[in-house]
This record gives sequence, structure tokens and C-alpha cells, in this order.
Amino acid sequence: QVQLVESGGQLVPPGGSLRLSCVVSENIFRSNTMAWYRQVPEKARDLVAQITTGSITKYVNAVAGRFTISRDAAKNTVFLQMNNLKTEDTGDYYCNTVPVLITNSRTYWGHGTQVTVSS
Repeated sequence: QVQLVESGGQLVPPGGSLRLSCVVSENIFRSNTMAWYRQVPEKARDLVAQITTGSITKYVNAVAGRFTISRDAAKNTVFLQMNNLKTEDTGDYYCNTVPVLITNSRTYWGHGTQVTVSS
């Protein structure tokens, strides 16, 4: 059974911090590079940060130095620590594999978690 359950999003002021969590099915978590994706209205979901099974990380330039992705094998959970948040970080955040999961010939996404950065 596929499970991607995101949480932790909320309204925060610019300069604030958030920690997002994503609980993943064990079989998916243990064998895949995991990533956080961000979607804003009328745009596609873009990869923001990724982490391999060996914990090698990669970030897009816009978040490098402010966001940290990590994974906890004991909890089958992927985290995204977001510091010094900016208004342009606002969006719906989703976790998924790299490349994204395909089930029944369709991409699979969880419900996501909403992050709003605003004063």
C-alpha cells in the first residue's frame, strides 16, 4: 500500500521557521531517493530538495542554505527544516520519490501540506 502523508505546514511570518514531515510506506522509503516538491497556483510542482538513500542531499538555489532535508529510517519519515522563510516560499508542499511514484499508470501524490509565509 502506498502512503505519503505530509504535515507541519502553517502560517508563519517572514524570517520564521517550520519543519515539515512526511510519513512514507516502508518499502518505498527504503529503496528510493525522496524529495520535497512545492506547488503554487497555476504552476507545476517543482522539486525543492532531495535526499538519496545514502543521505546525499541536493537543493534548488532558491532554498540552499535555508532548507535542510533529512530522513529517519526508524520512522520511515522525511523532514524538511525550513529556516529564514520568505514570502516566495509560500505554497503547497508534497513529498514523493525521484522520479515520482506511478501507480495504476498515474502519478501518485499525497494530500500535501500548506505553507503560507506572510506578515
